[in-house]
Amino acid sequence: MEFLTPNPAIPEVKIVIPKKHGDARGFFSETYTQRALAAGGIDVDFIQDNHAFSAAQGTVRGLHFQTSPFAQAKLVRVVRGAILDVAVDIRTGSPTYGQHVAAKISAEAWNQIFIPAGFAHGLVTLTPDVEVIYKVSAYYSAAHDKGLLWNDPALGISWPVAADEALLSEKDKVQPRLADLPAHFQYEGSASR
Repeated sequence: MEFLTPNPAIPEVKIVIPKKHGDARGFFSETYTQRALAAGGIDVDFIQDNHAFSAAQGTVRGLHFQTSPFAQAKLVRVVRGAILDVAVDIRTGSPTYGQHVAAKISAEAWNQIFIPAGFAHGLVTLTPDVEVIYKVSAYYSAAHDKGLLWNDPALGISWPVAADEALLSEKDKVQPRLADLPAHFQYEGSASR
């Protein structure tokens, strides 16, 4: 596996590129191996896989996170289509609080993105019929399910879809802005996940 840091200011968010071995039959790839991830600085116990399908291009999911004790780290990959994936640092006291990492993740590029706990996560589909599979490090808890307004101008995210054209859930249309977000996470230095 190869590991890249798309934003050096936020080294906790990483792009993971599994090796893909192909021949006339097709291909083989180890898309998840705990040993290789740990060697790349991602030492997380994932406990569940989720699979999301979005039919329309311009579908926005997020920005979501869960609070402690159900805070989730995520390892996101796309098995059909492409997304712009976004992770926003919401760790109070972090030197990059409110800043984000945005990366194109696609089935074609065969890349993944690791988002640690303490980050709000969202995505927008860049193609129709997108399938996303992602691992999480904690189970879903409705009582701990929170969000951040996807297009809050304070975040400075360049979404490739206009607000009036984005397909959103009703919940995601009314999430709080960064300025109104309670301090759910505390920054504990660059080793925090």
